[in-house]
Amino acid sequence: MSEFSALMPDAKIDLRGTPCPLNFVRTKLKLQQMQPGELLEVWLDPGEPIEQVPDSLTMAGYNIERLEEKTDFFVLQVRAPLFAPPTA
Repeated sequence: MSEFSALMPDAKIDLRGTPCPLNFVRTKLKLQQMQPGELLEVWLDPGEPIEQVPDSLTMAGYNIERLEEKTDFFVLQVRAPLFAPPTA
């Protein structure tokens, strides 16, 4: 078992079926509601969602901790920052 599989999220959101950019917006809003250092797990569809959301989160100052492909969706884990990310 890898170290990544041992990461237990503090919260999960299932955004399968949610179009871009709404899935990014919902992920970012959830992260802003979480305590610093907490881990959020997001389920995303293949295609545009998995291509756009991780990059958008990284550009917004968030750290992606895990990205795993499942049978028909992706699991993304991102940590709420200890300090507020810079606003664009």
